[in-house]
Amino acid sequence: MDLRRAIPLLMLMSLWAGSAFSASAQSGGRVIQVIADRDNTFKVPGEKKPVITVKPGEPIVLRITSHFGGEAARDGSVHSFVVKRLREQGWDIRLKEGTQDYALTAPQQPGEYLIECTVKCGRGHDDMNMKLVVKN
Repeated sequence: MDLRRAIPLLMLMSLWAGSAFSASAQSGGRVIQVIADRDNTFKVPGEKKPVITVKPGEPIVLRITSHFGGEAARDGSVHSFVVKRLREQGWDIRLKEGTQDYALTAPQQPGEYLIECTVKCGRGHDDMNMKLVVKN
């Protein structure tokens, strides 16, 4: 294939792949970004305090970026993202370094839920938590 024809074709293919990824994430629900940071804290971009607010039963996609905080579990997890009361509904995620998407459904019951890191991730681990707020 002629290089002058291959480059535009490759550019078109990369644009299509990027839009397909965005569409697939959006079809799973609203995308919420969370950072499990190297200082062993959770952060939500644009928020002063790490809080996720959702509607009951809302489908969401958590886009979690994890950074090594000093220690890791034997399975290579550097953090976790756990709501103990909702473990059976998939709210028990082991986090590896990098960015990954997780499709979840918000609980039906309104209220506040504690999100914790259960992986001994280093200094400050005991305070690595945030809130999930479910309200109409």
